Amino acid sequence: MMDGVIEDRVFEGVDFRHSPLEPGVYDGCSFVRCLFGGTDLSLRTFRECTFRGCDCSLAVVDGASFQETSFIGCRLQGVQFARCRRVMLSFSFEECMLRLASFAGLKIRATRFVRSLLEEADFSEADLRGACFDDCDLSRATFMHTNLERADFRTSRGYAFSPESNRIRGARFSVPEVVSLLDGYGIEIE
Repeated sequence: MMDGVIEDRVFEGVDFRHSPLEPGVYDGCSFVRCLFGGTDLSLRTFRECTFRGCDCSLAVVDGASFQETSFIGCRLQGVQFARCRRVMLSFSFEECMLRLASFAGLKIRATRFVRSLLEEADFSEADLRGACFDDCDLSRATFMHTNLERADFRTSRGYAFSPESNRIRGARFSVPEVVSLLDGYGIEIE
């Protein structure tokens, strides 16, 4: 169905690398154990969709729209979410591999990242007010001029960023991980 609306469909075990997902609006659809690795999802709209156990690594999402979309147990390595359509952008990630993903410049307030690997992810200049990083690995993730007000990092690890280069008022941290925010000051903590 070209550029149509596809509602409430379940796509299970489909390899979209060889038969591309048709352009259109996907409303309330589920994608289960599908392969999207390196495929072009540009200009497609996913509204209230769930991706479960899918490999979306290096998928191209230029102009794609994600509205209230959930990714659960997915591989999303290197996905440039920064190139998504920004209007009504809303998604959540649970038990996902988001290594090298980019969220740079996005306004994604209150986004939930749960038990996810966010190594080397780029959050530069993003608005993450009220975001929750629940049990996530943020090793070498980039936070530069990022709004992290009221963000919750209490159960996450590996983060290290400059409090002076980011807005962190009301953000929540736990000991001993919060000590990493002092790394750039050349002080010794005993």
